[in-house]
Amino acid sequence: MLTKIHHVGVVVHSADEALKFYRDALGLPVTADRIIEDQGVRGVLLQIGNSEIELLEPTRDDTGVAKFLASRGEGMHHICFESDNVDAELEGARAKGLELIDQKPRPGLAGMICFLHPKANHGVLVEFATPLAEGHWPPWPASVSRI
Repeated sequence: MLTKIHHVGVVVHSADEALKFYRDALGLPVTADRIIEDQGVRGVLLQIGNSEIELLEPTRDDTGVAKFLASRGEGMHHICFESDNVDAELEGARAKGLELIDQKPRPGLAGMICFLHPKANHGVLVEFATPLAEGHWPPWPASVSRI
């Protein structure tokens, strides 16, 4: 079951530059700052109330985030809904005939994640995430490193 908006993803040229606004000017605390090697991004989560802002900085030019930045510039990239069971959400979307990006959940900064194609969602990239229990980061050390 979807329970809340977990975060809104924002693509930036430089997470360090963006932190000057989100962390320094707005006062939002950083809850995570990691390189996710297999996705080619640096992800920074900043808490605001019960939700977060996710800054996404491409670390390679061959990723979807890098291509988004090159074609559209900095700005909102996706909305992430928190779920208690990302597997069930993905299967439910598949059963409804929604176009998927991920065929199975995978590790991400927000926990176990999956994406629905923007064509299925009026042009909005939608992510589902089931956060990991506190103290269980990282379950996949080969692909994710702390900054």
